[in-house]
Amino acid sequence: MSLETISYDVKEITKNLVTEDDEPVDNIYSAKQQRLLVEPLYGDWIPQSNEETPDEPRPFLADANVGIFYSVHRPPLVPDMFLSLDVQVGPEWNNTSDPRSYFTWEFGKVPEVVVEIVSNYVGNEISGKLKEYARMGVTYYVVYDPWLYLGDTELRVYELSFGKRYRLRTDFQLPEVSLSLSLWQGVYESIEARWLRWCDNDGNLIPTAKEYAQRESERAHRESERAQHEADRAQRESERAERLAAKLRELGVDPEQV
Repeated sequence: MSLETISYDVKEITKNLVTEDDEPVDNIYSAKQQRLLVEPLYGDWIPQSNEETPDEPRPFLADANVGIFYSVHRPPLVPDMFLSLDVQVGPEWNNTSDPRSYFTWEFGKVPEVVVEIVSNYVGNEISGKLKEYARMGVTYYVVYDPWLYLGDTELRVYELSFGKRYRLRTDFQLPEVSLSLSLWQGVYESIEARWLRWCDNDGNLIPTAKEYAQRESERAHRESERAQHEADRAQRESERAERLAAKLRELGVDPEQV
């Protein structure tokens, strides 16, 4: 069988894959948490440079609730969030006539990171899904269990080791993608809660667009205040110099000759 025939067969099979099953997101919190794990990466995160092209921006794809197909003969896995480096979507993805899930044979690789948010007792996050993501070859598998359905551990970060087996990390670092995770208490989209957030290697939160805009506004305000302070100081110095010059003139001294 030729490569052209194999490619054609895969395309035909792909057309028949179920890429949307109309299953809803579990709850409002999970939907917001998914957005909080995706949106900041596109706003204020710059992936570590690729060694092969160190001077070029490194592309990536981050999204939520999208099916990942790694075999045309197996059903997809649909993580709550995933991150894949060195891939990007092109303008052809606007064509809705073809299914546009994450087909690993199109992107040439599996994602580096998947995140599952536990919202019930039946998700198999640390049994079936753990084995499937390991078989797929995903480097980091993150299980966030905010309601402690799976025990007393709120956050688990698994890292793929030799033999395609996951080992549980003792920290929340994801060194291969230059990211870490943190549990953060705060307000996101008008809801006060405990959230899972991305951080850089130094533990600094990667801000949302709103946080970034607020931070820039505060910085601009500080710069404006500093500039005003400098202007006021310069004005005071000018007035002081003018008073001194007037006093010298009263004494019959030319200020220009001093």
